[in-house]
Parts: sequence; C-alpha cells; structure tokens
Amino acid sequence: MKMITAIIKPFKLDDVREALHEMGVNGITTTDVKGYGRQKGHTEMYRGAEYVVEFLPKIKMEIAAEEAQVASIIETIIQSAQTGKIGDGKIFISPIEQTIRIRTAETGTEAL
Repeated sequence: MKMITAIIKPFKLDDVREALHEMGVNGITTTDVKGYGRQKGHTEMYRGAEYVVEFLPKIKMEIAAEEAQVASIIETIIQSAQTGKIGDGKIFISPIEQTIRIRTAETGTEAL
C-alpha cells in the first residue's frame, strides 16, 4: 500500500475529486495548507499599499491506495490538476506499513 500526497491549487480540488471518484477512488483526505516553492509568493495591493504574500494557499490531498492503483491515480491527478503554469503543485508517494479500520478492526487492503 502507498500514501499519495498531492499539493494542488485550491480551485482544482473539485476537478481532481471528480476525476478520482470516476476512477473508483473512495477515500480522500484534504487539508487547507499554505506554502511556496519556486514561485516564491507574489505581490498584492491592499488599500493602496503593496505587500508580499510569501505563503500561497494550497490544498493537500492524501489518498491511501493499493500498489496496483498508484500509477493511474497519479496520472489522473496530473491530468485534472495541471494548468501548465508555475505553482501547479507536487505529488509525493510514501509506503504504508499497516492500515486498520477502527470500526471493524479490518487490516491491510480490506481496511481501505
């Protein structure tokens, strides 16, 4: 099993969620986060004063998946989150040692 963590632009969340749902992904956890990468923030104007926004709003998605699904999930996220502009995000893949469903005590892939 793998944990897929994707950092995407907030306005792309619905597109990614719908695409993953269509391919049969049942569970997604999202968190509102802030950060920056190569884009290094941007400058905005507020009441005539210029200020720098260093941390940009992003969405962090976490998906636990079976090894066989990982490649197709990654491709779906890329296709539905990509705008072609800087700041589209990143995807990280990590191993999962064990999964346990609390309600039934099922373990492994049955718990997904």
